[in-house]
Amino acid sequence: MDSITLKNYRCFAGEQTARLAPLTLLVGENSTGKTSFLAMVRAMWDAMFSFEPPNFREAPYDLGAFEDIVHNSGVRGKPADSFEAGFSRAQPELDNGAMSIHAIFKERQGAPFPTKRRIEGKGVWIEAQAEEDRLDLVFGTPRNKWRRLIDVPIYGVTLPLFFAAEIDLGSLGRIKDGETPDEIDSSPTKAEIEELTKLVQALSPNFGAGRRPFASAPMRSRPRRTYDPIQQLWDTEGEHIPSYLANLYRQDADGWQKLKASLEEFGRKSGLFDDISVRSFGNTGGAPFQIQVRKWGKRRKGLRRNLIDVGYGVSQALPLVTELLRPDAPYMFLLQQPEVHLHPSAQAALGSLFCDVAARRRLRRRQLVIETHSDYIIDRVRMDVRDGATGLKPEDVSILYFERDEMVVNIHSITIDEQGNLQDCSDSYGDFFMAETRRLIGI
Repeated sequence: MDSITLKNYRCFAGEQTARLAPLTLLVGENSTGKTSFLAMVRAMWDAMFSFEPPNFREAPYDLGAFEDIVHNSGVRGKPADSFEAGFSRAQPELDNGAMSIHAIFKERQGAPFPTKRRIEGKGVWIEAQAEEDRLDLVFGTPRNKWRRLIDVPIYGVTLPLFFAAEIDLGSLGRIKDGETPDEIDSSPTKAEIEELTKLVQALSPNFGAGRRPFASAPMRSRPRRTYDPIQQLWDTEGEHIPSYLANLYRQDADGWQKLKASLEEFGRKSGLFDDISVRSFGNTGGAPFQIQVRKWGKRRKGLRRNLIDVGYGVSQALPLVTELLRPDAPYMFLLQQPEVHLHPSAQAALGSLFCDVAARRRLRRRQLVIETHSDYIIDRVRMDVRDGATGLKPEDVSILYFERDEMVVNIHSITIDEQGNLQDCSDSYGDFFMAETRRLIGI
């Protein structure tokens, strides 16, 4: 995603657009909408690609019912009856190289529901409006538009937009010369069919219609002394990660060694650990196991210690770092306060890892959106851009500053230049930090 637009959503009144990059950092005071921002990114993915409507109460986000989510200024009058969101991105497959997606959410049985969804590129567009038991699908070009009604009682009108369009676009393409179905002014030309097909194809296989964005909670699960194998169901607190590591160790020696090396590289740079291993209490896949780590001294290697017997920061960082480095990671990561329980040096190392993932893996379509209160992470990103440590460019970083103004929040897009300096800062962005520095040196 290159940008996201919000309208009448939570604390965001009116319409606001924010720039996204391979690495986007969300900063600002508490309760300024950063978590709501992350929740909407995932909700838009679900609105386009899932057979289920977005769930704004699914962990790690719980935004409440529709009335809690639609913007209410707190003054006399009724709140808005809908809220909207959209995103855009460069799309080389399309002739004009760009595509935009938009959704309108209204109340249905107390919860937000995407009643209208639209994708557009180079003047052609596809729009789907949800009725009670059908999908009203409209294909449009500069010359004309064609309407289709799809009965979808099985899916409950949450059919993924690209899937519905792909199915019904075929019926448009089969229209013979001289045939004009109901509510269609004229049959589409071959060129129009090709343009609409490009739009559907750009959305479907290349835009993220695989794994959902990874969304983490700010607090990860507590470590255990001994683990019993469990089914690897994804969990926002990383409960599944020990079993993932154990299964990889038992079933894929080469894959385990590659991931182990990457984890240990981060462990050394962060000062958290130098070695990580799985200790299995049996030869079967169902045998209990432990996760162990150890530190190295100047002259000798330390003893392997159980994950529960080392600093809490290790067990908190391990699930997140594993998700970032595993080979089957999804396209997008939505992270809340990854620095929790980490020493400043480990926070800085985490910032370097974010830069490495965003730069080294850009061709694999990885994108990080991170809510953080850590100056150490932000400063490490700035230094990485300045020093060229990972090849991350200034345009690959976006810092979004969330600033409260009475009952609403405004999002300011801050950029970084080649020297790592912050550009286009809001006046209030550095006020607090400057005030604390002046206080420290007695000015």
